[in-house]
Amino acid sequence: MTREEFKVLFDTHFDAIRRYLYFRSGDTTVSTDLAQDTFLKIWEKQFSLDSVRDVGLLYKIAGDLFVSHYRRDRLSRGIMKELSFDLEGAGPEEDLHFKELQDKYEKVLARMPEKHRIVFLMSRMEGLKYQEIASRLSLSVKAIEKRMTAALSLLRKELKPHEKE
Repeated sequence: MTREEFKVLFDTHFDAIRRYLYFRSGDTTVSTDLAQDTFLKIWEKQFSLDSVRDVGLLYKIAGDLFVSHYRRDRLSRGIMKELSFDLEGAGPEEDLHFKELQDKYEKVLARMPEKHRIVFLMSRMEGLKYQEIASRLSLSVKAIEKRMTAALSLLRKELKPHEKE
Protein backbone atom coordinates (compact mmCIF):
# COMPACT_ATOMS: atom_id res chain seq x y z
CA MET A 1 0.00 0.00 0.00
CA THR A 2 1.47 3.33 -1.01
CA ARG A 3 1.38 6.44 1.14
CA GLU A 4 -1.18 8.02 -1.17
CA GLU A 5 -3.50 5.00 -0.97
CA PHE A 6 -3.14 4.94 2.81
CA LYS A 7 -3.83 8.68 3.03
CA VAL A 8 -7.02 8.28 0.98
CA LEU A 9 -8.11 5.35 3.17
CA PHE A 10 -7.33 7.30 6.35
CA ASP A 11 -9.01 10.52 5.18
CA THR A 12 -12.08 8.66 3.98
CA HIS A 13 -12.70 6.42 6.99
CA PHE A 14 -10.95 7.80 10.09
CA ASP A 15 -13.90 9.88 11.34
CA ALA A 16 -16.37 7.03 10.81
CA ILE A 17 -14.14 4.54 12.65
CA ARG A 18 -13.63 7.01 15.49
CA ARG A 19 -17.41 7.57 15.76
CA TYR A 20 -18.00 3.82 15.79
CA LEU A 21 -15.50 3.42 18.62
CA TYR A 22 -16.99 6.40 20.46
CA PHE A 23 -20.44 4.78 20.33
CA ARG A 24 -18.94 1.64 21.85
CA SER A 25 -16.75 3.31 24.48
CA GLY A 26 -18.39 6.65 25.25
CA ASP A 27 -14.92 8.16 25.61
CA THR A 28 -13.47 10.51 22.99
CA THR A 29 -9.85 9.92 24.03
CA VAL A 30 -10.18 6.15 23.90
CA SER A 31 -12.04 6.25 20.59
CA THR A 32 -9.41 8.51 18.99
CA ASP A 33 -6.52 6.38 20.30
CA LEU A 34 -8.11 3.13 19.13
CA ALA A 35 -8.97 4.61 15.72
CA GLN A 36 -5.33 5.64 15.31
CA ASP A 37 -4.23 2.17 16.41
CA THR A 38 -6.54 0.67 13.78
CA PHE A 39 -4.91 2.59 10.97
CA LEU A 40 -1.46 1.99 12.44
CA LYS A 41 -2.13 -1.74 12.29
CA ILE A 42 -3.20 -1.41 8.62
CA TRP A 43 -0.02 0.52 7.84
CA GLU A 44 2.28 -1.86 9.74
CA LYS A 45 0.79 -4.97 8.16
CA GLN A 46 0.79 -3.31 4.74
CA PHE A 47 -2.65 -4.64 3.87
CA SER A 48 -3.65 -3.70 0.36
CA LEU A 49 -7.17 -2.47 0.93
CA ASP A 50 -9.68 -1.01 -1.43
CA SER A 51 -11.06 2.17 0.13
CA VAL A 52 -14.66 1.16 -0.63
CA ARG A 53 -14.70 -2.62 -0.78
CA ASP A 54 -12.68 -3.48 2.35
CA VAL A 55 -14.25 -1.14 4.90
CA GLY A 56 -15.48 -4.13 6.93
CA LEU A 57 -11.90 -5.07 7.77
CA LEU A 58 -11.34 -1.63 9.29
CA TYR A 59 -14.39 -2.08 11.52
CA LYS A 60 -13.32 -5.60 12.45
CA ILE A 61 -9.84 -4.44 13.50
CA ALA A 62 -11.30 -1.46 15.39
CA GLY A 63 -13.80 -3.72 17.16
CA ASP A 64 -11.10 -6.20 18.15
CA LEU A 65 -8.90 -3.40 19.50
CA PHE A 66 -11.84 -2.06 21.50
CA VAL A 67 -12.57 -5.47 23.03
CA SER A 68 -8.92 -5.89 24.02
CA HIS A 69 -8.86 -2.41 25.55
CA TYR A 70 -12.14 -3.01 27.39
CA ARG A 71 -10.91 -6.30 28.86
CA ARG A 72 -7.65 -4.76 30.09
CA ASP A 73 -9.50 -1.77 31.53
CA ARG A 74 -12.12 -3.93 33.24
CA LEU A 75 -9.42 -6.14 34.75
CA SER A 76 -7.56 -3.11 36.09
CA ARG A 77 -10.67 -1.57 37.61
CA GLY A 78 -11.77 -4.88 39.13
CA ILE A 79 -8.41 -5.42 40.72
CA MET A 80 -8.34 -1.95 42.25
CA LYS A 81 -11.84 -2.48 43.72
CA GLU A 82 -10.72 -5.72 45.34
CA LEU A 83 -7.85 -3.95 47.06
CA SER A 84 -9.83 -3.02 50.10
CA PHE A 85 -8.34 -3.24 53.54
CA ASP A 86 -10.30 -3.38 56.76
CA LEU A 87 -9.00 -2.48 60.17
CA GLU A 88 -11.21 -3.05 63.18
CA GLY A 89 -10.48 -1.53 66.53
CA ALA A 90 -7.37 0.33 65.44
CA GLY A 91 -6.56 3.67 66.96
CA PRO A 92 -6.20 6.87 64.93
CA GLU A 93 -2.42 6.54 64.69
CA GLU A 94 -2.55 2.95 63.43
CA ASP A 95 -5.36 3.90 61.08
CA LEU A 96 -3.29 6.74 59.60
CA HIS A 97 -0.22 4.52 59.26
CA PHE A 98 -2.30 1.83 57.60
CA LYS A 99 -3.85 4.29 55.11
CA GLU A 100 -0.38 5.59 54.20
CA LEU A 101 0.83 2.03 53.64
CA GLN A 102 -2.26 1.22 51.57
CA ASP A 103 -1.72 4.30 49.36
CA LYS A 104 1.92 3.39 48.91
CA TYR A 105 0.98 -0.20 48.02
CA GLU A 106 -1.55 0.95 45.40
CA LYS A 107 1.00 3.35 43.87
CA VAL A 108 3.64 0.64 43.67
CA LEU A 109 1.12 -1.71 42.04
CA ALA A 110 0.16 0.97 39.51
CA ARG A 111 3.83 1.59 38.60
CA MET A 112 4.71 -2.10 38.45
CA PRO A 113 5.22 -3.46 34.91
CA GLU A 114 1.94 -4.93 33.68
CA LYS A 115 3.27 -8.46 33.18
CA HIS A 116 4.53 -8.56 36.78
CA ARG A 117 1.37 -6.98 38.21
CA ILE A 118 -0.87 -9.48 36.40
CA VAL A 119 1.05 -12.48 37.75
CA PHE A 120 1.21 -11.00 41.26
CA LEU A 121 -2.53 -10.25 41.38
CA MET A 122 -3.54 -13.58 39.87
CA SER A 123 -1.54 -15.28 42.60
CA ARG A 124 -2.51 -13.06 45.52
CA MET A 125 -6.04 -11.94 44.64
CA GLU A 126 -7.35 -14.99 42.79
CA GLY A 127 -5.32 -17.50 44.78
CA LEU A 128 -4.02 -19.27 41.67
CA LYS A 129 -0.99 -21.53 41.74
CA TYR A 130 1.94 -20.82 39.40
CA GLN A 131 0.97 -23.75 37.17
CA GLU A 132 -2.58 -22.36 36.77
CA ILE A 133 -1.26 -18.88 35.99
CA ALA A 134 1.20 -20.31 33.47
CA SER A 135 -1.59 -22.22 31.79
CA ARG A 136 -3.90 -19.19 31.59
CA LEU A 137 -1.18 -16.90 30.24
CA SER A 138 0.38 -19.52 27.95
CA LEU A 139 3.76 -19.15 29.64
CA SER A 140 6.16 -21.51 31.36
CA VAL A 141 6.07 -21.96 35.12
CA LYS A 142 9.65 -20.65 35.19
CA ALA A 143 8.52 -17.39 33.51
CA ILE A 144 5.76 -17.02 36.12
CA GLU A 145 8.29 -17.60 38.92
CA LYS A 146 10.60 -14.92 37.50
CA ARG A 147 7.76 -12.42 37.16
CA MET A 148 6.53 -13.11 40.68
CA THR A 149 10.05 -12.76 42.08
CA ALA A 150 10.43 -9.41 40.33
CA ALA A 151 7.03 -8.21 41.60
CA LEU A 152 7.76 -9.24 45.18
CA SER A 153 11.22 -7.71 45.03
CA LEU A 154 9.77 -4.38 43.87
CA LEU A 155 7.10 -4.44 46.57
CA ARG A 156 9.65 -5.32 49.25
CA LYS A 157 11.97 -2.53 48.13
CA GLU A 158 9.26 0.14 47.83
CA LEU A 159 7.28 -0.76 50.98
CA LYS A 160 10.28 -1.27 53.24
CA PRO A 161 9.96 1.03 56.24
CA HIS A 162 12.50 3.81 56.13
CA GLU A 163 14.82 3.70 59.09
CA LYS A 164 15.02 6.83 61.20
CA GLU A 165 18.42 8.46 61.33
